[in-house]
Amino acid sequence: MGPGAGESDDGDAGAESVAAGSVPEDDAWAALRAAGRRWGVDVEGARLVRSGTNVVFRLPGRRVARVASRGAEVVARRSVAVARWLESVGFPAVRVVAGVDQPVAVGGCMVTLWRLVSQEERWAGVGQIGEVVRRLHWLEEPASLGLPLLEPLRETVRRLGSLRGLSDADREFLGARAEALGRRFGELEFVLPRGMVHGDASVGNVLLDDDGNPVVMDLDGFAVGPREWDLVLTALYFERFGWHTRSEYEAFVRGYGFDVMNWYGYPVLADMRELMMTVWLARKVPGDSEAAEEVQRRIHDLRTDGDRHGWRPF
Repeated sequence: MGPGAGESDDGDAGAESVAAGSVPEDDAWAALRAAGRRWGVDVEGARLVRSGTNVVFRLPGRRVARVASRGAEVVARRSVAVARWLESVGFPAVRVVAGVDQPVAVGGCMVTLWRLVSQEERWAGVGQIGEVVRRLHWLEEPASLGLPLLEPLRETVRRLGSLRGLSDADREFLGARAEALGRRFGELEFVLPRGMVHGDASVGNVLLDDDGNPVVMDLDGFAVGPREWDLVLTALYFERFGWHTRSEYEAFVRGYGFDVMNWYGYPVLADMRELMMTVWLARKVPGDSEAAEEVQRRIHDLRTDGDRHGWRPF
């Protein structure tokens, strides 16, 4: 039923995104313990859940800690503010733990504390995702949130300059593709109302709570931009990758009420997402042979317009 949480790890769609690199696990553990002492929260028995741009720990008492680098301070503060506002309007998103000052800066890290969504990690159905994204797009965010404008390729372009393990030719190809797609994006005429977007809406960012209700997670990429951006990943996963079935995608369209694939600009957004996913995965190339093989497959397919159904989710 899709890629799970893999390709959506770092909220790459926002204007600022998580501009700093991943936190080493040892540093994340140290930051977690320091934050726990400052909050008066017991972190003994914490379990590492995920290590990406954010290092995620599950704590006793149905709590989850996220550790990001100090460079992500603006994003962390905005994510907490977004979560508190979404709770105030009753929208089903992850909740921050009340009664603690956060985010907290410890060492070179930013740590935030969240309520656990469910005891068992279960992902929402594709139709449920369409419905919850529609509900999100109905909301009108307050100006006090200070959401940035959506700049989809900003972090991808920045990241290209520091990637190791790619040839100069591959880096130049990806850079030129980003520049061309950025121009095409700026020329698009969108049909949905402009407003608040999640930035990385997909099967990997909507969990089910203990009662089976969808809950939106990963609030790092919230921004103001075209609503079509929140629809393209699900369409791409179906149309180009085969990660969703036709019936799943049709359920998504019914849930949201609009089929982005019928809009002329869909291929541009899909091309942008493919590029972002490839560059995101290229971070892993130096120490991961499977990722290196997958990145080369993707670059080859981008160069030759090859069939994307062989792309594997990470």
